[in-house]
Amino acid sequence: MEIWIIFSKLSIILFLGISFVQSETSHLGWIIFAVLLYISLNFAMYLVLIEKWKRAIQMVTLLFIFICFWKLNPLFLMLFPMNFFELESFWFVKKWFVLPVSLLPMFLIPGHQADYLLSTLFCFLIYLMTSLYTEKFIQYEHKYDKMRIDLQKLTKNLNENKEYIRQSEYTSRLEERNRISQQIHDSIGHSMTGALIQMEAAKTLMALNQEKAAELLQNATHILKDGIEDIRITLKNMKPPTEQIGLQRLKLMIEEFSIQHQLRVPFVYKGNIDVITPIQWKIIYENITEALTNSLKYSGATEISIKIQVLNKLIRAQVKDNGKGISSGKMVKGLGIIGMEERTASVKGTIIVDGSNGFSVTTLLPITE
Repeated sequence: MEIWIIFSKLSIILFLGISFVQSETSHLGWIIFAVLLYISLNFAMYLVLIEKWKRAIQMVTLLFIFICFWKLNPLFLMLFPMNFFELESFWFVKKWFVLPVSLLPMFLIPGHQADYLLSTLFCFLIYLMTSLYTEKFIQYEHKYDKMRIDLQKLTKNLNENKEYIRQSEYTSRLEERNRISQQIHDSIGHSMTGALIQMEAAKTLMALNQEKAAELLQNATHILKDGIEDIRITLKNMKPPTEQIGLQRLKLMIEEFSIQHQLRVPFVYKGNIDVITPIQWKIIYENITEALTNSLKYSGATEISIKIQVLNKLIRAQVKDNGKGISSGKMVKGLGIIGMEERTASVKGTIIVDGSNGFSVTTLLPITE
């Protein structure tokens, strides 16, 4: 704001200087001294940081303008409008109210009313423009401060939510461990205790009643078999399916990648994914991770799609982006692609790389019978 106001003041001073030289006015030395003093007062006003001192200097400047108008030359009154606009900005909100007031001194300059009118309108437009700009700047600054505060709150809430999630996961693990411990204690522990009692009784009766001892040992054997079967069923129920582990792990990695890098990463899977073995899930996961990293580094893509299809004889996992791609003649296999090929070849699979329409990496794995 101050730069435009200074520019307008310098323009008026330049106009006054030309007018003084052309009119060959007397007291030229005093006039030059007055102009320099006026410039010094304005510099002092812009250098002072305390608002009350700025207002005081502005009032002194207005008084100095009227003294120069009275004692030296009436044209000094043309410096009045812009200084008056600056001073009134501390008290008046409605800018249009000050324009008629600033035009009143026009009648004190006979023969120069048109010049005064034009300079006042020029100063008012500059002042109005800078005032509106300053108000918008202050509004944007307030919005920025509010957004910054909101962002800090959101970050704090996010950190608290992450901590809550970690605590919830830890609590869930503790509850699951407690459930498993209680289940082992209630079923398997009781079975083992019963079998142990039967065997101790058989040991005691071995010398007295071999038939009864054999019966007790047979009971203990049945109890142990039932206990082992309970262990097998419990472990089977606790262990999640292999395809569920691989799929959920892959989904979590894709979601984290999408959020971290602000990219759309749609993921689609079709077919019977139960046939994918753990080693195949490991290779698919590592190949997709490497392909995502390469697309992020080199393609400039805004979307990277991932698709897993289980066909009759093959498992097809494709990573394709909408980036710039590369022609087959210019394609150079780096360590990432070579590593994918080696991993895939270890299970008799194949890697297909295509850069003609975006960039895609396709992993083909045979379905093992």
